[in-house]
Amino acid sequence: MKTNSSIAIALLLTCTAAMAAPQGVKKTAAEKGGLPRYGMAVYSDLCVQPGGEFGGQRITVQRFAEVDTVIYEYTAGGLSWPVVANDVNIDPRGRMMYFTVQPPDEPERTLSGKFSNDGNTLTLDGGYCADESLPMTLQKVRDYAQKPKACRACPAGKKAPAGDPAAPKWEAVPPSQG
Repeated sequence: MKTNSSIAIALLLTCTAAMAAPQGVKKTAAEKGGLPRYGMAVYSDLCVQPGGEFGGQRITVQRFAEVDTVIYEYTAGGLSWPVVANDVNIDPRGRMMYFTVQPPDEPERTLSGKFSNDGNTLTLDGGYCADESLPMTLQKVRDYAQKPKACRACPAGKKAPAGDPAAPKWEAVPPSQG
């Protein structure tokens, strides 16, 4: 025969176990894939040429509740001044993005690319060293004190045909606020 105190203890243990059990597993940013919705990430392939000049590019993505911003830096003999991008569009899943930049004394251009599933790389559309078959991959910067690596020489390959860059393959949807 159970007493009131043993029933109360059993009820208390049952309630405690029910409260401790996970209600639903929330996915982390890495499990969801792509670029997290909020925060800042820097992607870069900057390197040092044999003559001591920098080569490559760096893209800084800042994600806020109201707007996403991109700061684009590239090399043209030396590291350029940062260019703040216009028309920044990142898809709601954080997997693709495109943005428009207007470098000084150059025509406006649109850059687009895809983030890896873990968000650690950004692969830009277009080609590395003017070869469309070689993707241009920028790694997420984790150690800002690390010295830049030596640039690798462009491999002999086919040149991309001259022409206008292709438009992004998707249309951006404004992020939902909530």
